[in-house]
Amino acid sequence: MNQITNNRYRQNYHIIPPTGWMNDPNGLCFFKGYYHVFFQYHPYSSEWGPMHWGHVRSTDLIHWEECPIALTPGDNEDKDGCFSGSALVKDDKLYLIYTGHHYKKNTNKEQYWQNQNIAFSDDGIHFEKYENNPIISSAPTDNAADFRDPKIWCENGKWFIVLGSQNKSGLGRVLLYSSDNLFEWEYKGVLSQSKHPETEGYMWECPDFFELDGHRVLLISPQGIIPNNGMFKNVYQTGYMIGDEQNGIFTRGNFIELDSGHDFYATQTMKTDDGRRIMFAWMDMWENKMPEQSDGWAGTMTIPRELKLVNNKLYSCPIEELKTLRSDLLLSKSEFINEIAFSSKEHQLEIEAKMNWDRASSISLEMKDDNGSDIIAVLFDAKDRKVILHRTGPDADRQTVIDQSEELSIRAYVDTSSFELFINNGEATFSERFYSESDLHFHLRAQQRTWCDMNVYKLGNNSSRTIIYK
Repeated sequence: MNQITNNRYRQNYHIIPPTGWMNDPNGLCFFKGYYHVFFQYHPYSSEWGPMHWGHVRSTDLIHWEECPIALTPGDNEDKDGCFSGSALVKDDKLYLIYTGHHYKKNTNKEQYWQNQNIAFSDDGIHFEKYENNPIISSAPTDNAADFRDPKIWCENGKWFIVLGSQNKSGLGRVLLYSSDNLFEWEYKGVLSQSKHPETEGYMWECPDFFELDGHRVLLISPQGIIPNNGMFKNVYQTGYMIGDEQNGIFTRGNFIELDSGHDFYATQTMKTDDGRRIMFAWMDMWENKMPEQSDGWAGTMTIPRELKLVNNKLYSCPIEELKTLRSDLLLSKSEFINEIAFSSKEHQLEIEAKMNWDRASSISLEMKDDNGSDIIAVLFDAKDRKVILHRTGPDADRQTVIDQSEELSIRAYVDTSSFELFINNGEATFSERFYSESDLHFHLRAQQRTWCDMNVYKLGNNSSRTIIYK
């Protein structure tokens, strides 16, 4: 296993790998009293490598226990990697559905093929691969080699899987399969497909398909969308389409970016017992620098977020359970202001503010280091209803547009090396990694004097994670 050499950027209340590399969240589910989150994991270095499934569990979605590696590649069905997938609970067993990755010989890892496999567990900790894997051995004949990331669900007594893929014409798409018994699967066809590689992508990864408030939502991570009018600037995107499904065909609207930050990819959701749709994402991005790699690890998850459909738009907001992390109230204001400034030695913070906001004024939130340099600065432009985030470094700016409202609400979660911003109860979000060992200095400024309600909380420290079943 890899070793951690420095804790300077280790997150405190986010899911991170014990050592090594982390990317996509996998297998979100609730089983035998625990929420389970699996993830793409390379334990032997802080670089991407042959994918394993790392594993953590929690009773409250806040405090996490590290579990043993759930899936290790190397068998005939997954020789070169256990790629992303999902989970289901049936007959008191936990099943993992995942993609087996295979490099073709003598191709220098440039050519590969993929299949779909299943593993199961009685206790949610130790997993056994199905002896007759794969359960889906090959892609449709008109598909390219990309054929991965199965998301499974049950509907009307039948099991369904959606798979991310690309057709041979270079268009991203989602494939639909069905089964009566989990082990024999029938290809139903293309659920939905990209209209054009530059506007909706040449490859669709990590699909998730679910019902929310009477509509169907398709979450995907497309590759290949080109930047347009200040949007879609990451190397790859994650977003959603809203519509309705009938007979295996999804009639939907346009692709909409779900998070506007630099670091957000590969979402997966689950439904809780009380009916909420909860989402995690990988809070990093391919091609971005990850300074923590020099310390023996890489990657973190977002905080868990609840998805809501509001006016035909997908909102993403922090789950209520996160309030239990509040340990101290560091600042509380309810007054007319031009500026509020405060500093913190701690990086584990929650900031919430509500301010009057009219078309004649703008508001900014800045997070600076000890030298007074911006780490992250966010401008809320009332005239154009535009939010622009600036992060220190290359490719600095990200932006989005929000609906008109007289009040602006801001909620930000800061951890050792991450900043997550939620605007107007989750109408817009920005997910960011940052790397600073300095104290943090915040400035909330209003162009015109305005009423502000603001609270800042110190969040409890979760750095001493429980390790089970070593």
